[in-house]
Amino acid sequence: MSYAFEAEGLVKRYGKTTALAGIDLAARTGTVLGVLGPNGAGKTTAVRILATLLRPDEGRAAVGGLDVVRDAAKVRRMIGLTGQYASVDEDLTGTQNLVLIGQLLNLRTAEAKARAAELLADFDLAEAAGRPAKTYSGGMRRRLDLAASLVGRPDVIYLDEPTTGLDPAKRDDIWNVVRTLVADGATVLLTTQYLEEADALADEISVIDHGRVIAHGTPASLKSVVGGQTILVRPADQARLADAAAVLAAVSGNQPESPSRGVVTVPVEGDAAFTEVVKRLDVLGISVTELSLRLPSLDEVFFTLTGRHTEEEDAA
Repeated sequence: MSYAFEAEGLVKRYGKTTALAGIDLAARTGTVLGVLGPNGAGKTTAVRILATLLRPDEGRAAVGGLDVVRDAAKVRRMIGLTGQYASVDEDLTGTQNLVLIGQLLNLRTAEAKARAAELLADFDLAEAAGRPAKTYSGGMRRRLDLAASLVGRPDVIYLDEPTTGLDPAKRDDIWNVVRTLVADGATVLLTTQYLEEADALADEISVIDHGRVIAHGTPASLKSVVGGQTILVRPADQARLADAAAVLAAVSGNQPESPSRGVVTVPVEGDAAFTEVVKRLDVLGISVTELSLRLPSLDEVFFTLTGRHTEEEDAA
C-alpha cells in the first residue's frame, strides 16, 4: 500500500525522558490521520520529526517516499505545518505575512499576492488584511497561521492542535477547511485533544499515550473496543436520579455511572434494552429532559485503553 507519509519505530529521547518509544504512523493519500492523546503523549514530537524539524534517535520516517532526514529539503517543499502556537510576524500585516511566505516559496509577487488574497478570504480575514497581525485577536492569528501553512498548496499538511483557543464557530470553520483540503487530494495529519474533532474529521485514528501507539483504527472500530451501546438518562427531577439509575441497572444488568451532574448512563447490548428502559421510566412516572441511545465516545475508548480520561491525564 502507498502512503503519503509513514513513520516506523520512531524513538526520541531528551536526556532521561523518552518522548517517543517506537511509534508507527501512516496515512493513505487523501485521508486524515488523527493522532489522539493527552498533553505530553508525544504527538508534537512525532509531528516535528515528520516535518524535518527534529531528527529521530531511532526509526525512520518518509513523506512521499522521501526520507525526512536524508531528503529534508525536498520534503519541506511538499508539506505545510501549523504548530500549536501562532508563529506569524506580528509587525507585518496579514497580507504581508502571506506574501512573504509565497515569495520564500519562489512564487512570483503577483502570484503570492493572489494566493494571499484567496486565503485571507477563505479564513474570514479579508477585512483585517491590511492591519498588523499584532492587532489581531488570538483566534484571528490562529487562522492566519493556518493560512500561512497552505500558501504553497502542500500535498501533506500537519495540523498540530489547530483549533486550540478557537470558539466553537471558528472551530467549525477550520473543520470545513480540513474537509475541503482532503477533498482536493491533500493528506492531513491532525493532532488533537478534542475527541469530537478526531471523530468528526479523521478517517483513521492512532491513540498515543506515553510515547507509544496504544491503539489504531477507524473511529468506529476503536469504539467497538468498548463494545455495545450506552443509554443516557437525565431526569427532569434530580431527586429521581437514583430511581433512574435503578431502572438502568435492572434492565442492563450493569452498574450505571454518573459521568456528569444530573446524568446517569449504562452500557447495553442492543436496542431492545432502550425500549424497555423507556417503558419502565414511564411506569414509574420519571420524566426526562434527555434520553438517548448512543455508541461509545472516543473518550470512553481512551478510558478503556488507559484506565483514565484525557482530562485526568492532562491534570496529572
